[in-house]
Amino acid sequence: MTYLIFARKYRPKTFEEMIGQKPVVQTLQNAIKNNRVAQAYIFSGMRGVGKTTAARILAKALNCQLGPTPTPCNKCELCKAISEDRSVDVLEIDGASNRGIDEVRSLREGVKYKPIHSRSKVIIIDEVHMLTTPAFNALLKTLEEPPPHTVFIFATTELHKVPATIISRCQHFEFKKISQKEVINHLVDISQKEKIKISSSGLSLIADAADGSLRDAQSLLDKAVAFSGEVINDEDLKEILGTISKDLLFAFSKTILEEKPDEVFPLVEKVIESGYDLRFFYKELVQHFRNLLLVRSVKNPQDLLSLNEEDMNDLKEEAKKASEEELLRYLVALQQGEPGLKFSSHPRIYLEVFVVKLSHFKKITPLKDVIQELEDIKKELKSPSGKEFNKITFQKEKALEEKVLEEKVLEEKAPEVSNQKINEMTPNKFEEDKGKKEREIEAAMKDPSVQSFMDKFKAQVLSIKPIKKAEDDKNKLPFDLGRKK
Repeated sequence: MTYLIFARKYRPKTFEEMIGQKPVVQTLQNAIKNNRVAQAYIFSGMRGVGKTTAARILAKALNCQLGPTPTPCNKCELCKAISEDRSVDVLEIDGASNRGIDEVRSLREGVKYKPIHSRSKVIIIDEVHMLTTPAFNALLKTLEEPPPHTVFIFATTELHKVPATIISRCQHFEFKKISQKEVINHLVDISQKEKIKISSSGLSLIADAADGSLRDAQSLLDKAVAFSGEVINDEDLKEILGTISKDLLFAFSKTILEEKPDEVFPLVEKVIESGYDLRFFYKELVQHFRNLLLVRSVKNPQDLLSLNEEDMNDLKEEAKKASEEELLRYLVALQQGEPGLKFSSHPRIYLEVFVVKLSHFKKITPLKDVIQELEDIKKELKSPSGKEFNKITFQKEKALEEKVLEEKVLEEKAPEVSNQKINEMTPNKFEEDKGKKEREIEAAMKDPSVQSFMDKFKAQVLSIKPIKKAEDDKNKLPFDLGRKK
């Protein structure tokens, strides 16, 4: 016989078997009892929370030979055909591979005909948000006024991509995440039926990794059994899940809380050598500091954390190294730094620098301490000793002002003194400069080349004709000079 994975083997077959979706289950059961079944439903929520399962159970409830009934028998031929996906009247379509308008047109033509074997024709479209806009538009009229005995059920993980015109024509049900306790209880039930030995901490690890998805939890348990057999150790489970070592997380928190920046670089090197993705490790470090803050703040943290007694005690001891305010500051800083690590071209360097920065956080003086110091100074100033302090300070300031005035007076007198000194020194210096220049001129005139130049210059000056000034003046003046005389 072909092996069935846990996710298919333990898939709910009735509404009562569904886990964590009580409001949805109750509404659908009451609708069937009171004959108030809508013509179209849309189920939204994260992966693995029961959307498609609920659609199949609703199809069986409407078409069971004992129904319509909120509790299908799962024994009649119609229920078996729907469970095995071979009913011609219940069509389960993948929206990702049948997303065009041509597929929707053929669907519209098919729903015009009555069901062949069943009471109702049920059309289930999974991942309906993948349909194109023309395909959605082609469905509008059919959804608003479908043929008799036809029910549409849409399932999607991205409701925001579904047009509002489609949602308004359907009854919308939001499927919530499965709580950790409900996931653990379901895994315990499977372990007992399959005779699997696994610790409570191991089940908590699987539930944490599943993150609210029951199908993911079943698949992880199946994977662990394939790796370890029927006896699953915590260490094997951590290796399968890729969980960050608890000791490594505590080493980082110890380095930060005890202000040891010199230990940061070896620890980051250890993370890389262990093969962990730095972004995934950073996510776990944020979660670790959140647990520290929770343990430091809450009286009964065991109600909120699914940890064994040893791990809880380790957290409490680590949290004692800092106050609630300091842990809150660390956690806020880690959250604000996550986008930087995500988009950094050098994530290792970013992580090293950021953790070193965190290790210096305790050196920051709290604002309340600064305010307290200012208040203390004010009190000292108002006290008698403060008055003496003010008197001494005033005397020092007065002496400083007098000194500044004296320096200013000296600066004003300085130019007069300097000018007087210059006047005293000027005659002697002028005579010396004059004699020096005369000696330089006599030496230059004795130079043969200078004498030759001077002879030529004199000859040119003597050869110039005298200018007749009277004639030039007469030509320039506009009036007669003789008449003026």
